[in-house]
Amino acid sequence: MKVLLVSDIDKVGWVGDVVEVKTGYARNYLLPQGLATMPTEANLRALAEEKAKRAEQRIRHRKRLEAAAEAVEGAEVVIAAKANEQGHLFGSVGAGEIAGNLREQGFEVADEVVKLPENIKQVGTSTVELKFSDDLRAAITATVVRESADTREAEASAEQVD
Repeated sequence: MKVLLVSDIDKVGWVGDVVEVKTGYARNYLLPQGLATMPTEANLRALAEEKAKRAEQRIRHRKRLEAAAEAVEGAEVVIAAKANEQGHLFGSVGAGEIAGNLREQGFEVADEVVKLPENIKQVGTSTVELKFSDDLRAAITATVVRESADTREAEASAEQVD
């Protein structure tokens, strides 16, 4: 069934595109949710301006993503975490902590961009992939170090000053 998309839908199409989808998907999801309409001449004309505006927005967004990926490529993250003598962490280091550290360094990185097969549970160095889009990726180095008593004391005194 051919439908005219009223919203951008991942892996289906963009606003103003006429796409072929399965009939059930169109009738049970796209049309009732207002995400698509029937591709009549009047509807095509009505969405032409919106389509051009969204295309510009997508281009600007893509350029921002490319700039962010280029800037962060090869960056290094050092995270201190509590660990035992063998180097096993008492918790784990996840995507949120890595993204937070990158943001502290001035990079524009959302938590969802950091792709870890599983949280880091061992002291050491890992290569972490950042996936900005399906075809736009960057690699960084994440080093997890054992938190020392000096580090904890310095953080505690800094919190008391604030």
